[in-house]
Amino acid sequence: MGEQDAGGPTEAAPLLVVDAANVVGSVPDGWWRDRRGAAERLRDALVPLAGAGLGDDRAGLPPWARTGPLEVVLVVEGAARGVPGLPRVRVVEAPGSGDDQVVAVVEQAVSGVPPRRCLVVTADRGLRDRVTALGAEVTGPRTVRPA
Repeated sequence: MGEQDAGGPTEAAPLLVVDAANVVGSVPDGWWRDRRGAAERLRDALVPLAGAGLGDDRAGLPPWARTGPLEVVLVVEGAARGVPGLPRVRVVEAPGSGDDQVVAVVEQAVSGVPPRRCLVVTADRGLRDRVTALGAEVTGPRTVRPA
């Protein structure tokens, strides 16, 4: 729920939910040798996006995601579990399927009062279908992938 100020409730920051396994796996850079390290590098690359947003130069993004602030949630699974969060990036460990955990994060956000806008970063078609059915928007890994 939003914070209170003199003018009444304010809207919570939109949510950027990142499917870590899908984003890390989108580039064959040796991530499979150190899954946790790859997830940590991705987490670190997400920090500036929390304040600045995703930028104006990215076609197809919703306008609210282009500028900050955003609440960034990185969903990790498997060998990437144990990656700590940072002040600007919340890390959520999936107890099982990472996709199921992404859906759970989106469900909680969109069912809140007021509902929050969500952008999910994944290339997984099945996951994209599941979260758009809940009202989230989607974008691909290149949106957040470190160069």
